[in-house]
Amino acid sequence: MSRRRLDVLAQPHHPAYVVWELTLRCDHACTHCGSRAAVARDVELTTAQALRVVDELAALGAREVVLIGGEAYLHEGFFEIVAALARAGVRPTMTTGGKGITGPLAERMATAGLRLCSVSIDGLRATHDRMRASHGSFDRATAALGHLRAAGIRTAANTNVNRLNRADLEPLYEHLRAQGIVAWQVQLTAPLGRAADRPEMILQPWDLLELVPRIVALKRRAFADGIRLMPGNNLGYFGPEEALLRSPTEDGDDHFAGCQAGRLVMGIESDGAIKGCPSLQTHAYAGRSVAEAPLATIWADDARVGSLRGRTVEDLWGFCRTCAFARTCMGGCTFTAHSILGRPGNNPYCHFRARTLAAAGRRERLVPLQRAPGRPFDHGRFALVEEDLDAPDPGAGLDPAQRVALGTRALPVLPVLPGCDG
Repeated sequence: MSRRRLDVLAQPHHPAYVVWELTLRCDHACTHCGSRAAVARDVELTTAQALRVVDELAALGAREVVLIGGEAYLHEGFFEIVAALARAGVRPTMTTGGKGITGPLAERMATAGLRLCSVSIDGLRATHDRMRASHGSFDRATAALGHLRAAGIRTAANTNVNRLNRADLEPLYEHLRAQGIVAWQVQLTAPLGRAADRPEMILQPWDLLELVPRIVALKRRAFADGIRLMPGNNLGYFGPEEALLRSPTEDGDDHFAGCQAGRLVMGIESDGAIKGCPSLQTHAYAGRSVAEAPLATIWADDARVGSLRGRTVEDLWGFCRTCAFARTCMGGCTFTAHSILGRPGNNPYCHFRARTLAAAGRRERLVPLQRAPGRPFDHGRFALVEEDLDAPDPGAGLDPAQRVALGTRALPVLPVLPGCDG
């Protein structure tokens, strides 16, 4: 049965789509994890508190809740929460690394009411295991897809694209298709959390010139195969393939309609803190916890949660302020832009922007200036250097002349860690 689509332009503000981090405890320690998941937060919602939140979400009109972590199934109340969401008429789904999903665990998920599960697979075996810092992770994630499907749960996949795995996309599609997935979400790895510690992993803006057409070509294949390939909110923006890239049907004419954080999207951290989007930087966007106030009150009145609702073109800057699509796009994905330049409103990860600069023989390069402090959903800061389109690619470094021009010393590039053999 196909899902009824939500018209984001016609909807009043309500948390239709909720991503809920049940625990920060995780059986992976991925090199690109935005939340730096590994161990639980000092304080996390109890099962009783979480069940109360389920009722509050239903009262606010939530349509779907995606349970994440860390690993959501490591929360002691995971199955109770899934069942409660299903009883309340809220569609429970899940995103997982899949490492610990066995046949019996998948059966319990299905019995509780889980109907769709997306497994994060970020490349072929060698690349995925390196990014996940866990030998055998690829094989266990692939096995998880089989266990879930055998239990009657529809399976999907999601992939973070970066300079480590971009060459894997086409063969990865073949692998995922063979596993019987119904959907695949492809998004960019933003320099958030642990990915901020590894700037050489991050794509450069001009990489979109080659990447976006490849993803669109895969989407055409996916239509023929009955797979719904959709971009994450930080991929695309108004290049010639935008309508096809963002539409769920071959004849669609969709386009990015602006960041929906705090409008139709809600994020819940495992300690109960509410954000307008699960990936938004905690220090800048997290409001009160549901342990402190009713969810409806936080959603309606907390200034941080609703901070993006009243933005106008006047809040944009740089290229985005002068763009012809400014009023519609509003600077693209908020957490991605903020993770690069320290505030939203100017997003260099834009296909239209990269094409516009390329037409003038120019491109932009991200250069790290300040390291992330090491907290969940944190970020460093980058400089944006404009240069000739055919300039050599020096990686993420600055040459001495550029350091003088920027008035700062560039930080040394941190290495991308190899995969763990343990």
